[in-house]
Amino acid sequence: MQQVAGLPVDEIELPYRAPFDWQRMLRFYAGRSSAAVETVEDGCYIRTLDWQGDSGLLRVRDDAQRGCLIARVEGVASRHLPALRDKLMGMFDLYTDPLEVRDGLSADPWLQRLWSLAPGLRIPGAWSAFELVVRTIVGQQVSVKAATTITGRLVQRAGRPVEGPSHAGAAWLFPTPAALAGADLDLIGMPTKRVAALQHFAKAVADGLVIDLGESSHPAALRQALLALPGIGPWTVEYVAMRAWRDTDAWPGTDLVLMQAIARQHPTLLKPAQQVAVSEAWRPWRAYAAMHLWNELADQAGTQRGG
Repeated sequence: MQQVAGLPVDEIELPYRAPFDWQRMLRFYAGRSSAAVETVEDGCYIRTLDWQGDSGLLRVRDDAQRGCLIARVEGVASRHLPALRDKLMGMFDLYTDPLEVRDGLSADPWLQRLWSLAPGLRIPGAWSAFELVVRTIVGQQVSVKAATTITGRLVQRAGRPVEGPSHAGAAWLFPTPAALAGADLDLIGMPTKRVAALQHFAKAVADGLVIDLGESSHPAALRQALLALPGIGPWTVEYVAMRAWRDTDAWPGTDLVLMQAIARQHPTLLKPAQQVAVSEAWRPWRAYAAMHLWNELADQAGTQRGG
């Protein structure tokens, strides 16, 4: 471990299997960041973190020559970096073999073409399932940009400034479930029912609801637990399954962008129930199919759509 300006700093290598498309991953994060908590700058993913009571600043960059990401933590939390290796490998989808994804999608000429255009595309994960669910509830029926703005307001209402190293775009810690459940969210920019759903979810987690995948939890049980909460539907659950639980077969089939993409390719299939038949052929890689469909539109439009 090193020290910079009197602060502890540690780095670790996170290897991946090429091809690996870091720029497209950063594009995805940049459009869906938790404002004031995480940001993307100069080819680097940056966020505040709190681990076992220790805070710090995480920076992740690509080293293509060595075939790895370099994760750097500044601050007291740097002492936990070796223990965070597996979490970070999962967050940036580094265990995936892109050739397995190619083989799994190659039976469909459409998906085979999309894979060939972006063979290093991965599924950007989430630091926290709780944070992702909050961000996803906030994003219901609003634009990606609006969701980012509102999330930033939530952070400054219920979160707290990080103690120690920070960045201009990442200087706050995301609210804890208890803090968010008890926060005053009046005039936050969300409908009253959505605020109620958000705080009901936060209270459930504060009271012990498990939403993180672990040895004692299973994706099916996690899905049921989330679906039982008001204001959380199948799209939210499948999106969380993709990004937080690393379910390669998660399928947010009611996503408007995915539905439009499939309808353009298969004009007779307009309803989600009809489109499921098409997606069945992409098992067990439907989450990657979704990423490629979102990515195609993002490439064409040069903007963030989908997810």
